[in-house]
Amino acid sequence: MSEFTVRAMEKSDYDGLRSLWMTIHGFGIRSIDDSREGVERFLNRNPGFSVVAVSKEGEIVGAILCGHDGRRGCLYHVCVREDHRRLGIGTAMVVHCMEALRREQINKVSLIAFTSNDVGNAFWHRIGWTQRMDLNYYDFTLNEENITAFNK
Repeated sequence: MSEFTVRAMEKSDYDGLRSLWMTIHGFGIRSIDDSREGVERFLNRNPGFSVVAVSKEGEIVGAILCGHDGRRGCLYHVCVREDHRRLGIGTAMVVHCMEALRREQINKVSLIAFTSNDVGNAFWHRIGWTQRMDLNYYDFTLNEENITAFNK
C-alpha cells in the first residue's frame, strides 16, 4: 500500500493538480474554470475545503475541489491517479472534505458524476452515497468561451 498524505489544497499546487488532471482518462477540463486563475478564484472563495493527496515522493496523486454556498456543499473534480486507486486515497480525501464542511454546519453535500464514469460511480456507491433519481440536473452556460476538453 502506498503512503500518502491528505492536506488542504494550496494555490501553489496548481501545476501538480493540472498534471494529475491530464493523466485521468475521460476527465473534462474547462478552459476558464480550470485555469490557474479559475482554480485560485475557487480556492479564495472556499479557503481550506479543497484537498490534495500527496505521495511520499511529493507528487499530487489525488484531488478534490470542495466548496459550499452556506447551505449545501459540493465536490468537484474528484480524482485519483489511476496507478494509485483502491488504496484508500479517494475515501480519505472525501472524509477530509466532509469534516471541513461539517465544521461549517453544512448538512448536505452533492456532486455530479458523468453517467459514463463507471469507476467514479462505483466508488460513490461503494462509500455510501445515494444516487438521486427524483430530479433533473439543469445547466445554463453564461460564458461560451469556457470550453470543456476531455482527456483521451
